[in-house]
Parts: sequence; C-alpha cells; structure tokens
Amino acid sequence: MYVGQNHGILKSALKERGHCAVEKKGIKIAAQNRKAYHDYFVEDRLEAGIELKGTEVKSIRAGTLNLKDSYCVVKNGEAMVYSMHISPYDKGNIFNHDPDRPKRLLLHKREINKLHAFVKQDGYALIPLSVYFKGCRVKVKVGLCKGKKLYDKRQAAAEKDARRQIDRAMKERNQ
Repeated sequence: MYVGQNHGILKSALKERGHCAVEKKGIKIAAQNRKAYHDYFVEDRLEAGIELKGTEVKSIRAGTLNLKDSYCVVKNGEAMVYSMHISPYDKGNIFNHDPDRPKRLLLHKREINKLHAFVKQDGYALIPLSVYFKGCRVKVKVGLCKGKKLYDKRQAAAEKDARRQIDRAMKERNQ
C-alpha cells in the first residue's frame, strides 16, 4: 500500500469522527460586541488567538458567551481579556472552569508591545469586538478603540437615521 492511498483512508476516518484537521476553513461567528461600536471609535483591528481550558470551547460552540463589558489589558508582556463571560458547559460537571476568569490572548511580542504603546496614550482602550471560529480554532478580534463623547454618539445616531431614511426613499422610488 502506498502512502498516498493510506492518507485517503486516514482522512475519511478523521472526517467521520469530526476531527478539525479536515474541517473547511470557514469563519463562524460565536459572539459580537455591538455595544463597543456604539461606545468607541474603532481605530484598528487585530486578530488574536485565545487560551481556553477544558469545556470552554464546547460552551462557546453552544453560544453561551457574553462580550458586553469585556476589555483587554497588557500587563507583564501578556495581553489578557477580563470580564468575558463563558457560561459553564451543561454536561461538563467537575471539569468546568470559572466563567469570569481572565483569559490570555495569543499574540506575537511585537504586536503586544505595539498595543501597549497605544494603550499608554490617553483615551485608547483594547476592546474585544467579536469571537469566532476560524476552522477549528477560536479567535478574538480585538479593536484599538478611542472613547466616544455623548455628542459623538448623538451624531452617529443621526447619521444612521439619515441613512435609513435615504434607503427608504430609494426603495419607494424603485417600486
């Protein structure tokens, strides 16, 4: 038997078991932080891996993730996510972990240093914008954000409302 023939058998066996090495590389969004776009101007976006334990991945696949008040901090050369709530997995019994524990982001050292330099500036914050599966890996989209003032929020709401009215008018005109 040739190596190429054996590989086909192995690949089909892994596919039957649902192994992630053979999964297609699609992106499946697990959670989004829509409040971040309301409260902050997103200056830059960065994709990072995240260090998870045990049943947390299964819990994320089940959709029990909350990013609402989460934020990132760079400390001791590590980027950490705080207040990212991952509910305990239903069938996880003793293997479940603390839902609000800090989770480490997996970034290169130069990326961490770049983010730390921006965060030290006044008004910048690191906010998780979304969590998604890329293939079988869990990724976090982190935004380098600057806080909005109240008048900025009002202006953004007015622009959004104006866009809606224009779209409605165009839709009525086309009918």
